[in-house]
Amino acid sequence: MHRVLAETYPEAGCELDFTSPFELLVATVLSAQTTDRRVNAVTPGLFATWPDPSAMASASRAELEQVLRPTGFFRAKTDSLLGLSAALVDRYDGQVPARLDELVTLPGVGRKTANVVLGNAFDVPGLTVDTHFARLVRRFEWVPPEIAKDPVKTEHAIAAIFPRRDWTMLSHRLIWHGRRRCHAKKPACGACPVARWCPAFGTGPTDPVEAAALVTTQGPA
Repeated sequence: MHRVLAETYPEAGCELDFTSPFELLVATVLSAQTTDRRVNAVTPGLFATWPDPSAMASASRAELEQVLRPTGFFRAKTDSLLGLSAALVDRYDGQVPARLDELVTLPGVGRKTANVVLGNAFDVPGLTVDTHFARLVRRFEWVPPEIAKDPVKTEHAIAAIFPRRDWTMLSHRLIWHGRRRCHAKKPACGACPVARWCPAFGTGPTDPVEAAALVTTQGPA
């Protein structure tokens, strides 16, 4: 299934725009409960005003909240960005650490965010267990339903199945498939390249024409 997904999505990769580990860290924190496209619309102005941890740590809360408002939960996200920026300045000389155990000590940063940064900014393999990833591994029955409810248990279970070198790209491919075909409410089963192996085939329309109409070329807006 992974091989076919790799062939289906050869361009799969991180859909957040970034030019540095700090930018990716911030963008990933902002992506919670919103879409990558919305985050990508906000971050150019954000980084033009506060380009590094030192600048962002000293940002005006009111100004930062105003910029972050379109991403939703902007007050909590403002708390996270101010806190993680200050922590980077105070503890890591303004540099984003390249270790999971250090990243998860930063305000607003959990294992999912840490693995995104490790895999895409530092080329350190990591599994990004977001809602798409968890949904697909449950539908594929790669993990039992009770494990799929727990992101950390899911991460460890999938890590035991796949070679470490595949973790980052496996995450991208599952997330791309989840955004484009294997939707939460109405998956495009009849237009799915891995349908023949999927235990959940039939959850969505199996008619090829009807299913093809559900396929998107990118993630949700």
